Amino acid sequence: MNAPVMVLNANTKRETGRTAQLGNIQAAKSVADIIRTTLGPRSMLKMLLDPMGGIVMTNDGNCILREVDVSHPAAKSMIELSRAQDEEVGDGTTSVIILSGEILGAAEPLLERNFHPTVIVRGYMRALQTALDTCNTICRTIDVNNDAEMREIVTSAIGTKFSSRWGYQMVDLAINAVRKVVTKRGDYTEVDVKRYVRIEKIPGGELSDCVVLDGVMFNKDVTHAKMRRRIENPRILLLDCPLEYKKGESSTNVEIMNEEDFNSLLRQEEEYVEQICANIVAFRPDIVITEKGVSDLAQHYFLKAGITAFRRLRKTDQNRVARATGATIVNRPDEIQESDIGTGCGLFEVRKIGDEYFAFLEKCTDAKACTVMLRGGTKDVLNEIERNLQDAMQVVRNVHFDPRMLPGGGATELAVSTAITRSLDTVEGISKWPYAAIATALEVIPRTLAQNCGANVIRLLTELRTKHSQGVEGSAWGVDGTTGVAADMNKLGIWEPYCVKTQTLKTAIESACLILRIDDVVSGTRKKQA
Repeated sequence: MNAPVMVLNANTKRETGRTAQLGNIQAAKSVADIIRTTLGPRSMLKMLLDPMGGIVMTNDGNCILREVDVSHPAAKSMIELSRAQDEEVGDGTTSVIILSGEILGAAEPLLERNFHPTVIVRGYMRALQTALDTCNTICRTIDVNNDAEMREIVTSAIGTKFSSRWGYQMVDLAINAVRKVVTKRGDYTEVDVKRYVRIEKIPGGELSDCVVLDGVMFNKDVTHAKMRRRIENPRILLLDCPLEYKKGESSTNVEIMNEEDFNSLLRQEEEYVEQICANIVAFRPDIVITEKGVSDLAQHYFLKAGITAFRRLRKTDQNRVARATGATIVNRPDEIQESDIGTGCGLFEVRKIGDEYFAFLEKCTDAKACTVMLRGGTKDVLNEIERNLQDAMQVVRNVHFDPRMLPGGGATELAVSTAITRSLDTVEGISKWPYAAIATALEVIPRTLAQNCGANVIRLLTELRTKHSQGVEGSAWGVDGTTGVAADMNKLGIWEPYCVKTQTLKTAIESACLILRIDDVVSGTRKKQA
């Protein structure tokens, strides 16, 4: 008999067939269990120690899983899901993991009955189509400019978060910040929250001091103590070049024969700086902000001309100032034009908050960038509020792109589950089993909401199923996450953006299909470097 041929390295660990599939399902379920308690308004917080010794306290699914170190490949791909969800729509990171874990769990009994993974996947994809059709039927469209409706939506989005106890304040911050950066170019709407909304966290003060500025602020003081610290209607010039003499790239050697040559070298350097400053002063700006350095000589000329200067401002801050004041960033001082000067700012002032100096450019006429100033007791509180605010702003952004809404509180999931159960007879063959399994798996969202607020889960779910079986008029019934009773979401005013819900369903089902089709996991040790 022939000896077996070893293809893989001896150190390689390999799982094949059923073992690999069940192992992947188990890993996905354990990732879902980590964050199951962080769903809903009665959610718990998780406290994590990061490798640097810092503490993270949060109930944001993506943030928790980002800090958790896992080794199983299927668990890693689950964690990627929440990151993708966060980047795509910014909300629903917890739901997508819980749902995906549950959908994979629903496939376990089917695999044990020798169902082929592709049959399960076919049933799942058909269920996804039914789910999206149902979402289309039960959604409603809102008016983006209606403050009351926008508040309702953002409130339900951050109602599950730590900052929900400050009521409408966080909601208004998010709505105002996003509305400032919405730009329309023909049919195209651009809402770049990441680049043009800066969140400045300053420990101290209290949460009622949080504001969205009509402009921007940055953590800098003027370069010279005598420069003006308050200017009304300033003319602002933004530069991207150093206001000092040119230094050699590495080392420069100069041979001098006469002693006057050294003086003329120094004079040339001074004249170069003087020329730059003369070019700038000719346009009578009140404030000059550069991303590079400002020499002492340049400061002297600016002070004589009554100009306030800032140096070494970050590129991202510079872009925000340009958007807020209408200025253009100039690369060479000899090419400045009158149109490059920003005049859209109403008030410039340097203020001291705590131990730091901050420059404020406020009362901008048409600011397309803004800064949100957050105040709070400790760094941890501020970090958590920042995460909540990011989520809220993403929700407002999504609504600007797609103003359709779906009922929250697990109502959408139950409506989809009922629709799948109703259409069960239209599915032929053995795909019927995995198709029906999705209906059961979707009930995990209302069930978890009920568990997290200590309600009687079985009684509550039976009551909700009865409501949903009545058709479209019962489709808005879900779990009131605070009290744990069945409630009509129309009356409670809990709505979720359509794109967040559909993205959650798509991501969860498609990723479950992907993991189910894996039948071989090879994890080997790397070859040691010679």
